[in-house]
Amino acid sequence: MPENLTPPTSKPQVPNFSSGPCAKRPGWSVSLLENACLGRSHRSEPGKAKLKEVIDLSKKILGIPADYHLGIVPASDTGAVEMALWSLLGKLPLDILAWENFGQEWVTDVADELQLADTRVFKAPYGSLPDFGQVDFSHDVVFLWNGTTSGVRVPNGDWIDSDRTGLTICDATSAVFAMDIPWDKIDVLTYSWQKVLGGEAQHGVIVLSPRAVERLETYQPPRPLPKLFRLTKKGKLNAGIFKGDTINTPSMLCAEDALDALKWAESVGGKSGLISRSEGNLAAMSQWVEKTAWVDFLAEKPETRSCTSICLKIVDGWFAGLSSEQQAECAKKVAKLLAKEEVAYDIASYRAAPPGLRIWGGATVETADLQALLPWLDWAYATVKREME
Repeated sequence: MPENLTPPTSKPQVPNFSSGPCAKRPGWSVSLLENACLGRSHRSEPGKAKLKEVIDLSKKILGIPADYHLGIVPASDTGAVEMALWSLLGKLPLDILAWENFGQEWVTDVADELQLADTRVFKAPYGSLPDFGQVDFSHDVVFLWNGTTSGVRVPNGDWIDSDRTGLTICDATSAVFAMDIPWDKIDVLTYSWQKVLGGEAQHGVIVLSPRAVERLETYQPPRPLPKLFRLTKKGKLNAGIFKGDTINTPSMLCAEDALDALKWAESVGGKSGLISRSEGNLAAMSQWVEKTAWVDFLAEKPETRSCTSICLKIVDGWFAGLSSEQQAECAKKVAKLLAKEEVAYDIASYRAAPPGLRIWGGATVETADLQALLPWLDWAYATVKREME
């Protein structure tokens, strides 16, 4: 690696590469929220209308089938996933897939909190995917579409049985709006606004297929459900949730921000435009990685490399000779140096992941900013390496 210790001259115009909350959409400013329904009840006619507009526009952009339901729920994607697990699981045996931190969190919930005995867990280390061929679709199946902390994504939905009898429950928070989701293979999908849309935190979204609704209306889980998890009322789906009548009080300021992001998404070509922008960022990163000796993707196979949470590992021989503590220190120093130079914020790898870098490449990130960052990565690593040698 050529160790150029002279810093590059140009910087990204927007140095926000955090994997959540993520960069705001290009051209965003707080003035865009001036039409928010503030100082009014979210159950007022104008409040419900705003929330329903978010729901309807989300379904339109994502191409969600008309007989599916989309609702805004509490506590970000985590709350949406918990709602699905607590409300739906227990009727059938369960297969759960985990290959990074958040997938493991759902394993912990199922094993330690719900204590579902008839459960099979298929794990893979960071960088890999489990063997999908072992999944039994007569069971319920829980999985992520994209591993936010590993940068490993499901390449497609071909492995999911169209004639399944169990439900597929998918945490897609860092995939939806940036990757193509085959809705006929999905029964429950969750996400939050704070990822690909660059929205604000604490609000989750849950999408239910007709099969999921049938389960909700015919199965009573053998556990008490907190109010925030209850999707049914008197044995039937609480349809109001999916028309803007939320379980708890949502932030109408956040809803207005989500609405702005959705309208921006339409302006760049809807779902296909968003996917193209994210894939363009991955392509730019791939070109750099291919010619850069000290770094590689954490995802082992090209078809599984995420176009949103792009995770990199350091493969330099010098780095390999460091202790695990020194490797972690080196990666953190690189991230801190880039933040100090105001060229990249929040790009350290997730605390439980292998030491490296994690750079958000979702649709709100401009490829030109990502390209401007790349020479700074070379400079920062060379600088830290020289300091630690």
